[in-house]
Amino acid sequence: MKKPTKAQIINLDKKDGLAVFRDRFYIPAGITYMDGNSLGLLSSDAEESLMRVLDEWKRLGIKGWMEAERPWFWFAEQIGDMASPIVGAKSGEVVFSGTTTVNIHSLISSFYNPKGRRTKILADELNFPSDIYALKGQMKLRGICSQKNLVLVKADKDMLLDEQDIIEQMTDEVDLVFLPSVIYSTGQLLDMELLTAEAHKRNITIGFDCSHSVGAIPHNFDEWSVDFALWCSYKYMNGGPGASAFYYVNERHFDKEPLLTGWFGYLKEKQFDMLTEFIPAANAGRWQISSPGILGSSTIEGALKIILEAGINNIREKSLKMTSALVDLLQEKVFPDYPEFKIITPFDDNRRGGHIALEHPEAVRINEALKARDIVPDLRPPNIIRLAPVALYNTYEEVWNVVEAFKEIMDSKEFKKYSKERKTVS
Repeated sequence: MKKPTKAQIINLDKKDGLAVFRDRFYIPAGITYMDGNSLGLLSSDAEESLMRVLDEWKRLGIKGWMEAERPWFWFAEQIGDMASPIVGAKSGEVVFSGTTTVNIHSLISSFYNPKGRRTKILADELNFPSDIYALKGQMKLRGICSQKNLVLVKADKDMLLDEQDIIEQMTDEVDLVFLPSVIYSTGQLLDMELLTAEAHKRNITIGFDCSHSVGAIPHNFDEWSVDFALWCSYKYMNGGPGASAFYYVNERHFDKEPLLTGWFGYLKEKQFDMLTEFIPAANAGRWQISSPGILGSSTIEGALKIILEAGINNIREKSLKMTSALVDLLQEKVFPDYPEFKIITPFDDNRRGGHIALEHPEAVRINEALKARDIVPDLRPPNIIRLAPVALYNTYEEVWNVVEAFKEIMDSKEFKKYSKERKTVS
């Protein structure tokens, strides 16, 4: 929609089939929230499932492990099955457990098997730092030098990754490829299907960190034959701050040995036999380590209900429309007078995740000016502002208003009132 008018934007809201879900979220009063790619908002559905579990603990005590409405003993597996449709997985392939980085360690420990010439892990320089820390740690545990064996694909001058560059570096020295589905800074969506097919042509295992895509973008892990994946639940899935994470393992790997073994990865039917010999679960559950934090995990049940009710394809369709409108409005209203702005997110729908990333030399101060206007964006140092209009609770009119705020902040030089020093948490 090139040069959209205010009337056209409001009309999009009137026709929006997902608008009904906004009322089921707690949106902070007076706030335009554009940070759902960092922390999604609480829904009444998530609150309801939390309060139910809290009441079960109150009424049932330890009996809740087997007698709760959703027995806590099976909670991780059942919630995993509940999430399976939005990632294109079968029952038993998805588990709700651990945290993102813990799951990286758990899965990489099994899927990275350096032998002979194949000692390298292929990743990328734009990946979230925690992922790189974990990869380096796993290599160090094996006595493998990460300086020589961790290959990080370089971004081009526009901060984008080229899939062909990644494929060219899938050499016979690479044992494992581990990449993000969406680049957390730029919002670029990688072609997971293509990359998986090319890795498998070369007998290379491939996994993905999908923290910045699940809940906003449909996935087809089984159809694409992805080996493994993992993702957090507190961004587009709206599970709450620090909520547990998910992981996926393709069923063809259910015979693979988990190495970071723990109590909850045990075969359920024998878990309370208290044997010292580890007998792993027969499905993806074998990569669980510790008992699930039931209270901290309970919100995801309600949050998932909304996603499933809305439909992940519908969510993606609206997300693309909102980010497209954001790009069009910025190009029309802001960029002509302030060409130092640059959108570093791909414009192509097939290459764009759920947020738009803007570069500007004064990003820190502009970000502060937006917050002073009760707009919640997201800063990624040194000079990137991320904006995520979320399909389930943002409106097209909010997108319009955010762009108007950008224009006013730049015209009035309002941003100059703020410090160039970013705050501890950006």
